[in-house]
Amino acid sequence: MIGVPDDADAGSFAASFDLPGTAGHRGGLPNGPTARRIALGGALRRRREAAGLSRSQAAYEIRGSQAKISRLEAGRVGFKERDVADLLTLYGVHDPAERAEYLDLASQANSPGWWHRYSDLLESWFETYLGLEQAASAIRNYEVQFVPGLLQTEDYARAVTKLGNTDAAVIEQRVELRMRRQELLHRKNPPRLWAVIDEGALRRPLLGREQTRAQIDHLIKMNDLPHVSLQVVPFSYGGHPAAGGPFAILRFDDRELPDVVYLEQLASAHYLDKRSDVEYYLAVMDRLCTLIEPPVRTAAILSAIRADM
Repeated sequence: MIGVPDDADAGSFAASFDLPGTAGHRGGLPNGPTARRIALGGALRRRREAAGLSRSQAAYEIRGSQAKISRLEAGRVGFKERDVADLLTLYGVHDPAERAEYLDLASQANSPGWWHRYSDLLESWFETYLGLEQAASAIRNYEVQFVPGLLQTEDYARAVTKLGNTDAAVIEQRVELRMRRQELLHRKNPPRLWAVIDEGALRRPLLGREQTRAQIDHLIKMNDLPHVSLQVVPFSYGGHPAAGGPFAILRFDDRELPDVVYLEQLASAHYLDKRSDVEYYLAVMDRLCTLIEPPVRTAAILSAIRADM
């Protein structure tokens, strides 16, 4: 679990965020169309490999290209049920009940997420992140410049959005989208959120004094939730392992979905799911969290920052 007890030692945090294949055991139907695409793509890839077939052979069967098979197996595109049926036949999956499960998952994977109504505002690479975020069972992130999106007040979200937009209608739609994203922290089975925020993000004057204080009050309130843990990287701490920039690590209940590291840039994003990459970022996060004050001290740190404003 990503949240930690107040009296937990910082050095034990790594054990609460185990990688696939370690002590943790995951299972269950993936949640959300993005996660289901990834799960289905992975299942079809294993079926192809078990049948001893190449991507080019699979591509020929569905009148496509190797690149298309690669995108399907990575869950980056939607599935045509006819293609899934043809691939299952090629891979020797003939049992009607088993085929029906694959085809049902394909149908669910093609269903639009709630964020589809905002698709005219969203870049495709960020739509992917929204789908993964909604499906995640645990989210760890480190932020340098801003309060994490899942923890922003409406006023703060509006101020951040205005930095890159001038159209009032677009700004309000983007703020609405961000507020809608935050609902996942209040649903019946919310993900564990463990966020590390640089002190500079908390002191940056994006808002007026009272609005800034309201944002800090909101962070204190969120840190009280049993599934949320916040830490602050103070100015007094010089260089640190995460100095390279902000990132997020997402993990999922479904064992078919690898943990994903998300790196956002100005006009694109990178998604890393190689075990070695994920292990590296987890190690960086663990080292950082061990060196700074634990979540039990966060309310006092935030209150001190608030008092300076």
